[in-house]
Amino acid sequence: MSLRTPLASARGLGSSHSGVHHWWVQRLTAVALIPLTLWFVWIGPGLLSADYDSARSFVGAPFNALLLAAFVVSLFWHAQLGLQVVIEDYVHTRWLEISLQVLVKFAAVLGTLASLLALIRVTLGN
Repeated sequence: MSLRTPLASARGLGSSHSGVHHWWVQRLTAVALIPLTLWFVWIGPGLLSADYDSARSFVGAPFNALLLAAFVVSLFWHAQLGLQVVIEDYVHTRWLEISLQVLVKFAAVLGTLASLLALIRVTLGN
């Protein structure tokens, strides 16, 4: 039987604030992805059947480029947050958990940057 209070036992187990921020950001990216995904699914078949010049002019429109950029950033951010939770919950070896967290973050940043670079190249031309 311990003489420590529940608060004393809980101290040192991590911040109680970062989890709420993580939860909110994951929900906000999920809400943002709903209309962006519907828009992307709606325009996708048209872009697949279009020639390069038509697709480039569509993507080059400022509103469409902005929506595509928002879709890419929200998608990779949401995926990174979700994978972070899965790794925290199911990987119990500390060095492997940290390695996977770093790998997922690098992959998300690399995917976001590559997608935005491709979007900029298509929008502005070669």
